[in-house]
Amino acid sequence: MRILKKVFISIVVISLLIFAAIWIYFNSLKPNYAGEIKLQNIDNETTVYFDDFGIPHIYAQSQEDALTALGYVHAQDRLFQMELMRRIAPARLSEIFGKDMLKNDLFFAKLGIDEVSKRTIEKLDKNSPTYKLSTAYLNGVNQFIENGPTPIEFTLIGIKKQKYTLNDMYNILGYMSFSFAMAQKTDPLLSVIQQKLGENYLKELNIDSTPNSTFIKNSKSSLASLENMIAQATEVLQKTPIPPFIGSNSWVVSPNKTANGKVIFANDPHIGFSQPSVWYEAHISTPNYEMYGYHIAGIAFPLLGHNRNYAYGLTMFENDDIDFYQEENNPTNSNQYKTSEGYLNYKTTSKTIKVKDENDVVVEVKSTNHGPLMNNTIETVTQTEPIAMSWIYTKFDNDALEALYTISRAKKMADVKKGVSMIHAPGLNIMYGDAEGNIAWWAAGKLYKLKSNANRKLILNGASGEDDIQSYLDFDQNPMAENPSWNYVYSANNQPDSIADILYPGYYLPEDRAKRIVQLLAPKNNWTKETMSEMINDNTSAVSSEIIKQFTTIMDCNSFTKNEQSAIDILQLWDGSNTIENVAPTIYNKWIYLYLKNTFEDELGEKLFHQLNATHVMRRMIAAQIKKEHSIWWDDVNTKNKKETRKEILTKSFTQAINSLEKQLGSNIIGWNWGKVHTLEHPHPIGTISYLKKYFNVGPFPMNGAREVIDNRIFEYDDTGLYKVMAGPSTRRIIDFSDIENSLSILPTGQSGNPFSKHFKDQVEMFNKGEFRKMKMNKEEIISTSTKLTILPK
Repeated sequence: MRILKKVFISIVVISLLIFAAIWIYFNSLKPNYAGEIKLQNIDNETTVYFDDFGIPHIYAQSQEDALTALGYVHAQDRLFQMELMRRIAPARLSEIFGKDMLKNDLFFAKLGIDEVSKRTIEKLDKNSPTYKLSTAYLNGVNQFIENGPTPIEFTLIGIKKQKYTLNDMYNILGYMSFSFAMAQKTDPLLSVIQQKLGENYLKELNIDSTPNSTFIKNSKSSLASLENMIAQATEVLQKTPIPPFIGSNSWVVSPNKTANGKVIFANDPHIGFSQPSVWYEAHISTPNYEMYGYHIAGIAFPLLGHNRNYAYGLTMFENDDIDFYQEENNPTNSNQYKTSEGYLNYKTTSKTIKVKDENDVVVEVKSTNHGPLMNNTIETVTQTEPIAMSWIYTKFDNDALEALYTISRAKKMADVKKGVSMIHAPGLNIMYGDAEGNIAWWAAGKLYKLKSNANRKLILNGASGEDDIQSYLDFDQNPMAENPSWNYVYSANNQPDSIADILYPGYYLPEDRAKRIVQLLAPKNNWTKETMSEMINDNTSAVSSEIIKQFTTIMDCNSFTKNEQSAIDILQLWDGSNTIENVAPTIYNKWIYLYLKNTFEDELGEKLFHQLNATHVMRRMIAAQIKKEHSIWWDDVNTKNKKETRKEILTKSFTQAINSLEKQLGSNIIGWNWGKVHTLEHPHPIGTISYLKKYFNVGPFPMNGAREVIDNRIFEYDDTGLYKVMAGPSTRRIIDFSDIENSLSILPTGQSGNPFSKHFKDQVEMFNKGEFRKMKMNKEEIISTSTKLTILPK
């Protein structure tokens, strides 16, 4: 008995020791929000106050000290996110994730982002403020890497910590630029449609071409190559562990339209949801500089920001800055390709991709004067008809970091405009408002012209030189508006007015959000911070009621069942709002999907239909196609001796929708609430491991909003009847220059990416409810609500 008692006590003691060790270990991984630390490259004592949501407010005697502190605290909250971000562009994801990420690495190895970064850094002025402050930020990041605890994700995956470099910073900006583009998966797709189905089908998609347009030569091998390119671009962006940048809303109203006589600024960039979310907020105050900024992982300067004098934000321009060219090999020398000046040698380089637990993979990158060949990125497809990708980002040095420095250190509106002019890619809409009453919008990006008969939405002729870039536009020809007479500026990724005598080519989103924004802004002249907060959460569609009206006047309702008639009644009474309690959005979205499927899939096939459904082209077609009574797409090519009509397709789609919903949600139509099928989960890269999912992912939650409303929730249509939100507002900001210290913001989950931090997901409920918290700038208030971390010179 005595022996059993000793054994029992020993087991208890050992268990307690194990639990104590685990507790100590996990606590050691938490971010340090209070106390005292010493850092090198700090000249004077610097104080960081972490407010009640973990936002650092950094008070320093110099910008260099402030940026060193920023790098350190940013790394302690987001080092794993930084690690993933810096690995995408140089094709280094397989090094930590293994062969599952090899396709991504093969794709990015060809783009040339890393080469542009190195080329740009070689030319940098080492005495410039941009270089010095970026280096200070990197010093802070690297001191945490050297001295701070190793994040749990590094341990689980087996990542060895490595110092951060300036090259990493530029590569992150390069990936961000590529993720904005739509042409990489749309241009090849439209060319496939043109080849497989003919010009008439393409024209019905509102992709016009002139009789003199140059078309890619039709062959089975070229079609296979193009279809492969489409699939690879889609798969790469879906599998990348950091979410792509997708769309956005922003509007700024002048003092003439506000109740307080001061500018009010609103912005909510739309980005793929993830955990942690994209933005890291930080407030910096020095004797000669103050900024409340939003940083992406690894970048020293904020992409969004405001201070007491001005505010700036961004949306995606959606301009077309990628073109594809079919090249022509020399029939007697496969190492050469044809140009207007004769045959030239391919530029060939080799890159080695390290793959975890596998042999290294060596990839050969062949490039023409247009850019890298993209055919063989994933699988071996014939290169007798090589396709090169011309991307404006790789044509010039990357001045984005200098642009962000200039914008975030502006003294007047002209300084911000100067910074905007430095950005050649990605295409952005930079929104601006200031304390003096100025408002503005500028489109950033290096725009260019081709000959009028060159259709940039199709594969271009690379051999003749006829489809090459003819000229670049000066920045003053870009779309912009400064202090317009209508007293507001806005952007919702929609088509801008004509510039340089053309409607600039792009993959713009439909008018839905833009129409709703104008509908709300134009008639009202007494805007406040509170009414702006309501508007940025608005989930009412400006066009769904018009679509329903067209649907119901066209359909044959005589043979409808009781539930089908009830569904029609619900839709006709619907005000267009998309709340979790509503039934109408559930019916509407199922109907829309089946109408698109029944219209387009028979001609395209399942694979191409799914790919087209994921592009902006299809979103623009939802309203446009219904208006075309005699469209070639209405006929079902699978039925013989019969030509279907618009009326038949729409009626069939509606009855199928109701039948499907009855099977999915039951026969009681009142229970078909939007929140049952429209949900949001914030995925963490580690969350793909089933037993770790609940510790790293956040959600799922039933979600208000929908596609193309102001409260934009982006999801894909498929047969499941579930609308899993992939992207949406990455933050919501309301900046009121009459009350700057009480401006509002929210993040989707929390400030910290550390799962052991109390700020890992402390904003998620507020975000889901459309609530806000203050962006604090009053020092007394900050001190009274914060913990204090003192950083001393080492």
